[in-house]
Amino acid sequence: MRFQVPQFIEVEDKIFGPLTIKQFIYLAGGAGLSFLLYAFLPFFIAIIFIIPILIFSIALAFYKFNNKPFINVVEAAFKFMFASKLYIWKKDDSKVQKATVEKQEEREAMEYAKVMVPKVSGEKLKDLTWSLDIKDSIYSQEANGGKR
Repeated sequence: MRFQVPQFIEVEDKIFGPLTIKQFIYLAGGAGLSFLLYAFLPFFIAIIFIIPILIFSIALAFYKFNNKPFINVVEAAFKFMFASKLYIWKKDDSKVQKATVEKQEEREAMEYAKVMVPKVSGEKLKDLTWSLDIKDSIYSQEANGGKR
């Protein structure tokens, strides 16, 4: 036995002309509330409240934000405003670790430099260069067979 699988299940049925049941309820609710305000308030005061109500009901019926109905945006806004919030701050350790590694490398480089470079006064430095020049000239004379 074959069954027909429904197609387009995400599309709502149009019940009231070009309107779905939800769209009709939003528009009828906005119009009804606007009529009540018009009936019980003076016209100039009522119009101040009627215009935002009509805009809101039209937005609920037709406006889509990121392909989602506007009612979802309103619901999310209410949840955000009235629900308790939990703020969590997580310290970014990567920058701190990078800075400590760099400082450690600098310390190691300074320690290495202390070991490798002897502290020599000006007079000792002259003596050292003199002795190196003499040794260098002696070795070069021996390599050339005593000729300079």
